[in-house]
Parts: sequence; structure tokens; C-alpha cells
Amino acid sequence: MAVAVAATRRRVDPRAVLLVLGMSACFAVLETTAKWLSHHYPVPMVVWVRYVVHVGLMLVLFAPKRGLRLFRTVQPAGQISRATLMLGSTACNFGAVSFLPLAEVKAITFVSPLLVSIFAVWLLHERVSLRVWIAILVGFAGTLFIVRPGSSMLNPAVLLALGSALCYSLYQILTRKVSSGGDDPVTSLFYTAAVGAVMMTCLVPHSWVSPDPAHLPQFVLLGAAGMTGHFLLIKALEIEQASSLSPFGYTQLLWIGAAGWIVFGDFPDAHSLIGMGVIVASGLYVAFGQRGRAVEEPESAIE
Repeated sequence: MAVAVAATRRRVDPRAVLLVLGMSACFAVLETTAKWLSHHYPVPMVVWVRYVVHVGLMLVLFAPKRGLRLFRTVQPAGQISRATLMLGSTACNFGAVSFLPLAEVKAITFVSPLLVSIFAVWLLHERVSLRVWIAILVGFAGTLFIVRPGSSMLNPAVLLALGSALCYSLYQILTRKVSSGGDDPVTSLFYTAAVGAVMMTCLVPHSWVSPDPAHLPQFVLLGAAGMTGHFLLIKALEIEQASSLSPFGYTQLLWIGAAGWIVFGDFPDAHSLIGMGVIVASGLYVAFGQRGRAVEEPESAIE
């Protein structure tokens, strides 16, 4: 009994916590930079830059050491499918932040852990308790505090934020299956970027705007922040379970809120803050509420 209690109370590895906190900061930089660039360039071009820079950096940093292992996959269809979903999530997210405040968009997309639980029942045949279903419904109700039907927040861009959460939820479900198939996590990270870069290269000529050389640092920062954030996540999940790290993943809201206020002068109002709190509380309950049950752990707020 004492051993069981000690196991349930074990501390989360501080190395993993630091990695997740770094990941949260990287994703805040990614979305802040994307919003800033979207004021100067079409969203498809911003998405293209994010993936092309990501691929370029991975080729420079990982290809010399890993060689062909960086490209070798035993499940190409799964990698392409999950990468396509990530591309959809990124495109919808960048589109949403180009119209809406950063913190509100991030809060809405944080319903993805709730959606994962729903899809896990449907696609993975997992069991979810009644209390978790209630938490999921409460979490969705939290989005109403943010969008407030009848307010200026309720516009088509909200659908983009929800679309980002939907794509990311399905991406997480498919990643569960791909990760058990034997591919190296860094290879999966490469395919996530490479597929997005190829697809957007086919689309970006229709929305191309000649870039200002003065914006080159922001372009590089966009891709570097995305690649670094996902790499830090991979390393964190090598040390700890996703559900153990989920409270620290929600610090993205703090980073994003601060960035939106400092860079764009946006600060969430009382209704949005209440909605954010409800969504975070529901997501944490879903992440922790089924511990001890013989089911796969639900995904957390970490991306």
C-alpha cells in the first residue's frame, strides 16, 4: 500500500517540466509571429514559410548525423495522413489569429483534448466515464463564455479556431497509431513538416506576395519556433507521460496572453477569462480523471 501511494505521489521529472515550459514559450512565439506576419502577407504564404523553414532547419541540423534514417518510414500513408491533419490545424489556427485575439484563439483550440476523448471512444473504442462526459460538455460550454453569441467575438474566424482544434484532435489520434508502428519520433517530426511544405508549395503561388527583406528574421523565427517547440515536446514525452505534463502545457495561455497584450494591445475581458478557466479545468479533469482505469491516457494540452 505504501508503495502504491508513493507511486501516485511521485514528482514529475523537472527536466520534462522545463522542456514543456520551453515548448509553451516556442508556440507562443510561433503564433505571435504568425499573427504579425499575417498583417503583411496572405495566410497561405505564412503557413508555407512556417513549414519550409522547418524542413530546411531539420535538413541542416539532423540530416548530416542521421542520413537516410531521417526519411525512412515504415508507414508512409499514416505519416502523410497525420501531417495533412497538422497542416489543416496550422492553416486554420493562423487564419483565426489573423482576425481574433491570440489568447481567445488559443483557449478555443484547447478544446482539442476534449475532442480527443470523444474520438477515442469512436475510433479507438476506449471507454469514458459519465463524469468525464460531463467534464467534456462543461469544457465546450466554456467556449460560449469566450465567443458569447451576439458579441463581436462570434464571427467566422471562430469556426477556424474550432477547425484547428478538430484537425489537431484527429492528428493526435492518428499519431497514437503511428507512434506504435516503429517510426523514429524525429522522422515523424520531419514528415509533419515536409508534407506541409510540399502541399503549401503547390498552393502558395496563388497568394504570393514578394517578401520584404526586412521581414526575413520573422520568417526564420516562425519556422524555428515551430520546429523547436515540437522537438522539445518529443524530448519531454520521452521522459514523462502526456497527462503528467498537461498542467504545464496550459501555461501557453499565459505566454500567449502576455504576447497579445504586449505586441497587439489585446487583453482578454472577464467573460473570456472565465471561459479560459472553464476550458482549462475541464481539460485537466479529462487528463487526470481516468487514472487507474485500463484505458489509454487522453492527450493533454501540450501540442
